[in-house]
Amino acid sequence: MLLATANDAVPGADIAVPAWMWLAFVALVALLLLLDLLVFHRENHEIGFREAARSSAFWIAIGLAFSGLVWWGLGGDAATQYLTGYVIEKSLSVDNVFVWAVLLGYFAVPRHLQHRVLFWGIFGALALRAIFVFVGVALLDRLSWLMFVFGAFLVFTAWRVATHEEGEVHPERNPVLKLMRRRLNVTPDYVDHHFFVRRDGIRWVTPLFVVLVMVEATDVVFAVDSIPAILAVSRSQFVVLSSNAFAILGLRALYFLLAGAQDRLVYLHIGLGIILAFVGAKMLLAAGLGLHIPTLLSLSVIAVVLLVTVVASLRASAPTVTE
Repeated sequence: MLLATANDAVPGADIAVPAWMWLAFVALVALLLLLDLLVFHRENHEIGFREAARSSAFWIAIGLAFSGLVWWGLGGDAATQYLTGYVIEKSLSVDNVFVWAVLLGYFAVPRHLQHRVLFWGIFGALALRAIFVFVGVALLDRLSWLMFVFGAFLVFTAWRVATHEEGEVHPERNPVLKLMRRRLNVTPDYVDHHFFVRRDGIRWVTPLFVVLVMVEATDVVFAVDSIPAILAVSRSQFVVLSSNAFAILGLRALYFLLAGAQDRLVYLHIGLGIILAFVGAKMLLAAGLGLHIPTLLSLSVIAVVLLVTVVASLRASAPTVTE
């Protein structure tokens, strides 16, 4: 059956997660962050394409391998929900990567400092996503009508993304940046990798701190789309948070890999719009009719849309060979 009835309308709500899995997840994320900061990128340096490709492969392998732990500890349904959430977050985060490219270019962040600011940006994003996930699940458990709100919001956002109505990114118009420039003492130049410095007894923030806050602010905006989308796939806090975490842990490597490829992915906005519309419709069907699209089917649809989008984009933007 393509559609399940009301008894299965809340996927993941009945998943019981043992304490050791929570501990293993938190410990693994903490270990990976420490290794990344203190071992792999202890010295500030420019990230080249090859290093970015190796790092991307490493983070994707870690994210996919964790699905094996989910399958072993929680079963096949939970693992499928995890993988679907992972793919949704990974695909929707591509737009986030391109916004980072605009921000880092606007603030002229030296290339050897870009990984540092993105590392702490990801660290903050993990904390913010955890709050969003726990609050989102709690609200949906208590106020089931929010399913209609989230579903309708995703469909509306899908239209904006697919038609590019969100417009261009203009960092100088961001109210967060305007507020910081009015309220904080900002040094005129970057001071190595420091976010704060003290000069003449006065605490100053460096432009790197301003960029960090802007990165966090953009992640909040993107989380408003991605968290409801993943909640359409699973209501398990563990599944949603872990899939989200492992997807965004690899965003820094993805940034260095794709930052220059925005012009090639010409149909990306259409593919992301279709994905958002699909998960929004999935949420509305579950809320309004008690019908649930199986998670494996959802994963298949999202994967096919991504594949077709990327292939079509690369073919359309391929340089013309003239004889």
